[in-house]
Amino acid sequence: MSYKASCLCQAVHIEINGPISDIIHCHCTLCRKSTGTAYATNGFVQWSDFVIRNGKESLSTFEFKPGRKRHFCKHCASPIFSSNESDPSRVRLRLGILDSDIQERPLSHNFVSSKANWDDLDASLPRYDAFEPSRDLSKTSGTQS
Repeated sequence: MSYKASCLCQAVHIEINGPISDIIHCHCTLCRKSTGTAYATNGFVQWSDFVIRNGKESLSTFEFKPGRKRHFCKHCASPIFSSNESDPSRVRLRLGILDSDIQERPLSHNFVSSKANWDDLDASLPRYDAFEPSRDLSKTSGTQS
């Protein structure tokens, strides 16, 4: 199996040549703040299966705890992966950067006691292939935001 991934501006291109394990939806405060979303979907990849094809020079890091780094694109700020000195054989991948469909699936929602108070994990919300029907497109550019 081989998966491809990239950042928003396409400066960084990643290839994963192996499985993605332990996929979770993480609701912890750190993941919410680092992504600006209700939760982050993360999975682990072996360093030996993780290849930065293009844009290594476009990566920047933020060490939020000693030995724990978040790697992101310095142009578009897309979070790419995290590394941890205490787990040197793996990287934690932000699955939102994937361009390929994957076979693996999330195992769970974690740290739900830290979830945003407005996120009720409501799986019954309506789903749309584009903007919600009530959106006034005259006030937007008509593209995804």
